[in-house]
Amino acid sequence: MSPGDEHDSFGGVGGSGQTRTRLPEGNSGDVYGAGRRPVRSSRSLVTVVGVVVLLIGAIALANRGGGDPADPSAPRSGTPGKAAPTAATGVPPVTTRNGPIPTGYAHDEQGAQSAATNYAVALDSEEMVKADSRHRIVDTIYTPEAAKRLKPHQDAAYTADLLKLMGLDADGNAPQGSVYVSRTIPIGTKVESFDGNTARVSVWCTGLTGMSGADSTDPVRTTWKTRTFDLVWTNGDWKVTGDTEKKGPAPVPGDVAVSGTEDISRAVTEFGGFTYAR
Repeated sequence: MSPGDEHDSFGGVGGSGQTRTRLPEGNSGDVYGAGRRPVRSSRSLVTVVGVVVLLIGAIALANRGGGDPADPSAPRSGTPGKAAPTAATGVPPVTTRNGPIPTGYAHDEQGAQSAATNYAVALDSEEMVKADSRHRIVDTIYTPEAAKRLKPHQDAAYTADLLKLMGLDADGNAPQGSVYVSRTIPIGTKVESFDGNTARVSVWCTGLTGMSGADSTDPVRTTWKTRTFDLVWTNGDWKVTGDTEKKGPAPVPGDVAVSGTEDISRAVTEFGGFTYAR
């Protein structure tokens, strides 16, 4: 609020709208408190009523986002080009799992957003550096045609030289006493397009990547990126036909002090991830 706004809110300065400042009552020699009139009891009543109204409004606002999550007729979020509520709404997000990856999404915009979000998490996980788990993730997330096309390129990219540069051995394992960190935390989703059986969904993410350890030359740092998925409804679920990635948008770094490697290693080990849902 600017100074001008403050004056306007209280009727300005001078004249009948002059702001009054009440001072605490003092002893008989306090000329500022001696002439103060007692506060009317009606003002206490107005205050109580105001608090009740605010509480009712807050409760109503908190209840706007969802309805019964088990009710298929509950409101859906995700209007293309517009911001959607941050709380999960509508039907339950998933019904099954393929290993750690949630599957079985709803055949609607909400389901497409939930699928894209959880797929972004899986594709940036630590398991992507190991061939067996990487193939399992790709086979789960992508259509068979897209997976067949993608896996050879990924295998060629994850060379022993690249893994060594990341501080890993040829099998993707971290050195003794160190923890390799690669974790994505979705911030939000946006439906770029949706026509019932195909969808394009962007996921804005932050994340952690690097090696936590006393001898690490690649300390854990934060990342910001946006992944965009092209999805198709096939065999009762959403699958990826292709995806792109770009950096940002990234906010100004905060003023939180950097933690030591021991704290980071313990946190990554002790704090598990989530299943995400729109």
